[in-house]
Amino acid sequence: MAKIGVKIRPNGKRNEVSTLDPLVIRISAPPTEGKANEALIRYLSDILDIPQSAIQIVHGANIKQKILEITGLSLVDISARLKKSMGVLL
Repeated sequence: MAKIGVKIRPNGKRNEVSTLDPLVIRISAPPTEGKANEALIRYLSDILDIPQSAIQIVHGANIKQKILEITGLSLVDISARLKKSMGVLL
């Protein structure tokens, strides 16, 4: 299990990892009624190749700065998969 901090930017043109340090993710969904949080979890599930149930928002559900708990991957694995999603060579 790993915990990561992420800042989301809702209402983006598309879902994408914007920067890694700090981790900023653009989400196309609006920040209302939890839609951006749901989109964030779906997006991370896809790029990390893990089930959505392995990702939990443990802090910051109602703000842009969040702490996520990810089960089944180490911080090294998460970082490598995020970099791969951005097209960064390892």
